[in-house]
Amino acid sequence: MARRTGRPSYLSDKADVRHRRATRFVAVAGAVALVTALLGGLVGYQVGRPDATEAAIATIQQAEAKRDAQQILELTGTARRVRDQIAPVLAAIKTETSRAPDPGQARQWQEIMRQAAEPFADPPSGTTATNVARGGLRAAIQQASLAVDAYALAADVPAAQRAALLAVTARQAAQAVTMWSVAATQLDQVSVDAGHGHQHVFLDTDSHEGALTPDGAPEGTGG
Repeated sequence: MARRTGRPSYLSDKADVRHRRATRFVAVAGAVALVTALLGGLVGYQVGRPDATEAAIATIQQAEAKRDAQQILELTGTARRVRDQIAPVLAAIKTETSRAPDPGQARQWQEIMRQAAEPFADPPSGTTATNVARGGLRAAIQQASLAVDAYALAADVPAAQRAALLAVTARQAAQAVTMWSVAATQLDQVSVDAGHGHQHVFLDTDSHEGALTPDGAPEGTGG
């Protein structure tokens, strides 16, 4: 029987070398891919992570939002108290234009207006929206004070000029109500934005006079 002939030894050696090279190549490629993935993840984390400046800004914004929400609560309470002070005065001025002014009544109303203005004398600094609401309320009180001062002046003028001055007084009172309604609308909006819901701090008035009126949403809802 003839002897089977195997592969020459030099061919076997070459095959083994090629196999070892292929194995090393696969291992190296796998290691490179793993390192690349790790580096990519690290870079992505570093890029996506907020830096110290961004984190500081976010902290400041959160603190400002919390402070503003508290200011809105305080401003709403102040507005309710002031409204209850000035509403009877403004309503009375409109009915007093048909008779001679009472100097004693005028002095009493002037004192009420002085007290109403006190909470707005040194206002805190808040967001722009809250500052607008506060400034509008303050301006309305100032306008109401002008109406009361005009009423007081009417007590000292001759009867012939009194009617015209009282008519101006009534117009100033109506303007004060309108200005208050605009500020109250702004306060209602910032209250909703701050999560406190609708807060309708409006003066009772005739809608035909041009003043804004509450939106009809239930009190405290919508926050």
